[in-house]
Amino acid sequence: MKSSTKVVTVFGGSGFVGRYVVSLLAKDGWQVRVPVRDPHHAKFLCPCGDVGQVVPLVIDVFDEEAVSHVIAGSDAVVNLIGILFEGGRQRFDYLQASLPGVIGLAAKHAGVRALIQMSAIGADVRSFSAYGRSKAEGELAAKSSFPGVTIMRPSIIFGPEDDFFNRFARMSVISPFLPLIDGGRVKFQPVYVGDVAHAILKAVNNPKDYGGSVYELGGPRVLSFRRCLEVMLRQIRRDRLFVSLPMWIAKVQAFFFGVLPNPPLTLDQLKMLQNDNVVSSHALGVGAFGIDPVDVELILPTYLSRYRSGGGK
Repeated sequence: MKSSTKVVTVFGGSGFVGRYVVSLLAKDGWQVRVPVRDPHHAKFLCPCGDVGQVVPLVIDVFDEEAVSHVIAGSDAVVNLIGILFEGGRQRFDYLQASLPGVIGLAAKHAGVRALIQMSAIGADVRSFSAYGRSKAEGELAAKSSFPGVTIMRPSIIFGPEDDFFNRFARMSVISPFLPLIDGGRVKFQPVYVGDVAHAILKAVNNPKDYGGSVYELGGPRVLSFRRCLEVMLRQIRRDRLFVSLPMWIAKVQAFFFGVLPNPPLTLDQLKMLQNDNVVSSHALGVGAFGIDPVDVELILPTYLSRYRSGGGK
């Protein structure tokens, strides 16, 4: 007999988005399981809830039986696992293309009510990018095994731990120049991590309302790459010169960066940067969850101030 306590399993719960999702779920009264490779790296999540409410569990996601075991007894499952580049066992074809199907099938067999799959704007089986193709293949795998899956496709996500505005803010501290790939024309629709987490919470709690649909999550404004950097520089009160990098030069740099363990840019990421990353005009968005998205310029000052000259306010 299943316990009356609501149980949710959050794959990728120790990541950037995951910490916000776990915190909201715990505050909402859910018992939260967080499957991770190293539970010591996820201990920071435990204070998000009462004692024993948030439980990191050791798991090898390459072991399908282990995935099924950790999902058993869950009422809801959230899959936030994703990588930006490949290395070692971390490959697009399994983690982003196949694993969602494994999780979906296990969720179906466990009688899970709600499954949320994190994807990305730009997911397309015809994409020139392996990242974009694998995200689309993951969506298809999840739908095939769990037709009621809720798919979230965010644009770039910003927040205190993001790897976009923080990365370029750090760069601006040590360099008088900032690179603009292909003139910085590609467009984004930055969405606040808190808004993404609230959308996921709504989908977990209301699978009949949100299940079986795809949502593209973006903020209130569309900004070019150049404009994103201009907004960031204004917040940290620094003036920097923009250097436009033709695509062929960026490709040469990305080729050599690709051999690094944590590359700042890869050839595959460059392929993604050749297309705008904005919500489609016909797509369901954050408004479907009753969320009024937060503007990027309201949040950036709360975490970029440390990059200001002298670290001042």
